[in-house]
Amino acid sequence: MPSDLKEKEMEEAGTLELYELHYSDLMSLSSDRLSSSSSSEELERLESISRTITETLGPSGPGLLSITGVPNISNLRHYLLPLARKLALLNNDDRKRVLKEHSLGSDVPLKNLNRSVSSFAMQLKYAQGLELTQSKEIHEDDGNHKSKQDHLDIDSFGEFQDSEYKNLRNTFKELGFCMMELGLRLARICDRAIGDQELEQSLLESCAAKGRLIHYHSTLDNLILKEVGTRKGSTKGLASYKRDQEQFTSNRQKPAEGPKLDISGSEAKSYGSLSNLWQQWHYDYGIFTVLTSPLFISSCHSPTTKVKDHLCMSCEQECPSPSGHTYLQIFDPNKNNVLTVKSAPESFIVQVGESADILSKGRLRSTLHSVCRPANIENLSRETFVVFLQPAWSKTFSISDYPMDQLRGRCSGVCNEETHFTEQELNKLTQDIHKIVPPLPSRLKDGMTFAEFSRETTKQYYGGSGLQSKR
Repeated sequence: MPSDLKEKEMEEAGTLELYELHYSDLMSLSSDRLSSSSSSEELERLESISRTITETLGPSGPGLLSITGVPNISNLRHYLLPLARKLALLNNDDRKRVLKEHSLGSDVPLKNLNRSVSSFAMQLKYAQGLELTQSKEIHEDDGNHKSKQDHLDIDSFGEFQDSEYKNLRNTFKELGFCMMELGLRLARICDRAIGDQELEQSLLESCAAKGRLIHYHSTLDNLILKEVGTRKGSTKGLASYKRDQEQFTSNRQKPAEGPKLDISGSEAKSYGSLSNLWQQWHYDYGIFTVLTSPLFISSCHSPTTKVKDHLCMSCEQECPSPSGHTYLQIFDPNKNNVLTVKSAPESFIVQVGESADILSKGRLRSTLHSVCRPANIENLSRETFVVFLQPAWSKTFSISDYPMDQLRGRCSGVCNEETHFTEQELNKLTQDIHKIVPPLPSRLKDGMTFAEFSRETTKQYYGGSGLQSKR
C-alpha cells in the first residue's frame, strides 16, 4: 500500500480519513488525450495515483474514496441540502404539491411520523445531463428567505414561501449530473486499470441514475412531526407526542447552544451498535454510490421551549459535525474494524457497490456500511444528497470466474472508534451484523440480470421474509 494512502488511513482506532482524489487529477486520468499532452514526469505521477485508486477501491482497501476540488458546487450543495429537512417537516399536502411540481417522489413512507429518514428521489437521465445549459438560475442565500417571525406557530409551519423551492428541480438535476460525471470518469479509470470497459459501458447502457435527497431526522424533528399530527385532531398522535416529549425532557441535560455541540464518551460506544443507527448495515447493489459530504443542522431550542405560546422551530443553523466525522461508518474486513469515515466538507464520497464488485471479478470491493446517530444530541439532523449509479436492468451477471472465497466470510470481527470490545463482544456484534445482512451468494446466481439481482436483494433485506423487515 502506498505511503500516502497509509497516511490517509488514520491509525487512531476505528477512524478512516478517506484518500482524496483531486478533481483535476480525475479529469486528467480519464482524458483520452493523456499520453499525447503530458510529460513523462506527469505521466508517472498520474500512474501512481491510478494505482492508489485501484488499491483503495480494491480488496486490500476500504472500498471508498473522496473527490475534492470540484468547481462550482458549493452554492448548489448549500442550497439543496437544507431543503431536505424543510421538505421532511412540511405538512403532507404542501409537500405533495412541491414534490409534484418539481418531479420528485419518495421511496420512504412519509406519513410515518416515527420515520428516522425522509428521502426525495428523481431519475436522472444521462441524455438530459448532456443537454443541460450553462445559464442556470441558482438560488443564492441572501439571508432573506427565512420568515420574518423568529417564532412560528406550529399551525403555520407549512405556510412557506414557494420561492424558497423555485430552484429545487434544477439544482437537484445540476448537482446530480455533476455527480454522475464523477462516477463515469472514475469508472473509466477503473476500467483501464482492470483492462476492459465493463463498468463505464454498463453505466451508459443504463441511461439513468437515481438521485436521492436525504434528511436524517433528529429527535426534535420527529416531535415536530407528531405535534403537527396532534393539531389535526389525532388523539393517538397527541398521546404519542406527549410521551415522547416527556422522554425527551427527562433525557435532556442541557440544550445545545447553536453549533457548539459536545459529545459524551457514550457516543464512542455507540459506533459499533446496531440499535443507535440512522441507517442499518447494508451493501449498495449498484456500481458506484456518489454522496455529498453531509451537512448538519442544529435547532437551537428544545421542542418544549415556547415563546408566546408558540413552539419555536425557526431557530436552526448549519453546524460542523460534533465529532469531526461524517457518521458514515464502514466495516473493514481487512482490519476487522468498524471505521467511522472522515472527509473534507466540500468533497464527494464514492463507494463501490456490489455490481462493480461482480463485474470487476472482485478487483473492486463493495463496502458494507451504515449511518450512526450521535448519542445524546437530540436536536442534530444530517442532510446529504446521493446518486446511485447502476447497470441496465437487463445486464447479465456471470460469476463463473469470480473468486468465490471473496463471496464468503466478509466479516470476522469488529471494534469501535474509541473503546475496544472484548473477544466475546466482537463475536456478538459480528454475528448480529451477519443476521441482518444477507450474504451475496444467497442473492446472486450465475446468469441473473441486474433486475433479478436487485429484486432478490430488496426482498431479502426488506421483504416479508427479509432479514431487516422488522427493524
